[in-house]
Amino acid sequence: MLVLGIETSCDETSAALVADGRTILSNTIATQLDLLRKYGGVVPEVAARRHTELISYVIQDAVDSAHRTMADIDAIAVTSRQGLVGSLMVGVAAAKALSYALGLPLIGTHHIEGHIFANRLAHPEIPVPHICLTVSGGHTMLLHVREYGRYELLGTTLDDAAGEAFDKVAKFLGLGFPGGPVVDQMAVQGDRRAFRFPRPLLRAAALDFSFSGLKTALINAFKDRIARGEVLPLADIAASFQEAVVDVLVAKTMRAAMERGVPAISVTGGVSANRRLREAFGEACRKKGLAVFSPPLSLCTDNAAMVAAAGYFHLMKGERSGLDLDVSPSVPLGA
Repeated sequence: MLVLGIETSCDETSAALVADGRTILSNTIATQLDLLRKYGGVVPEVAARRHTELISYVIQDAVDSAHRTMADIDAIAVTSRQGLVGSLMVGVAAAKALSYALGLPLIGTHHIEGHIFANRLAHPEIPVPHICLTVSGGHTMLLHVREYGRYELLGTTLDDAAGEAFDKVAKFLGLGFPGGPVVDQMAVQGDRRAFRFPRPLLRAAALDFSFSGLKTALINAFKDRIARGEVLPLADIAASFQEAVVDVLVAKTMRAAMERGVPAISVTGGVSANRRLREAFGEACRKKGLAVFSPPLSLCTDNAAMVAAAGYFHLMKGERSGLDLDVSPSVPLGA
């Protein structure tokens, strides 16, 4: 079965063709980095308008890149849950129009479940059950993947997501947007023990996350020095901040894995591309005898291939969405 996936939950306009839920034939992603840098982050209304401009071209490019035609498509999957409401509406409207015009089955998917399936695309051998950490600019979430389609939410962010904290710290330090990649690159040259930043909720009984206090602690530590025009050791600050975030993410994920007795951990989302995070998870999992899986960089950020893979799974279970499919910007996974 050839599934067309459509993803517009935030600022990436993406379409992909995936065969039988496993083989990626195309995965077109149009970014909005030019606009993001101009505004210093995602502006929901601007993002939705840009999706409207790009969506038809992106879908056609995905079909052309796979050397297929619209007549070859068997079903359409689209992100309809979790994301910016205006952005979601653009993708869902396009999917419903194609479903109606071509007479094809339609399935709405959850954005976070898409990230779970991104790892399955890259690593079909990943065992279930396992613990999945989804970490990005908008999400920091721990899930117990009991089986595909059955998920237990173990913890989520109480304020800033990890990726959001990276962006805000980078903006404060004048490093530009998006913050995650530039902090990652700068941290390579720094000393991650130069500054001791707090590890929020590290020892709390719950598995929730909070990174707003960490961000504020860094800003308070250096705002006076910036006001005086001092030259800051940016590489050391970046490395120390990154280490604090990584320590919390790894510790809580490992604790969840031990408590649930699973054999493996998966790490997904845009922040899963961070080199130090991957290194730290590798070290921690080797010590505990666990397997750890992360998707390739092309599947870390939002993309439509993961949506097509998740959609295929639900279509094979006989699930379908009607043309009355609506968007749900904040519905929890599994609801």
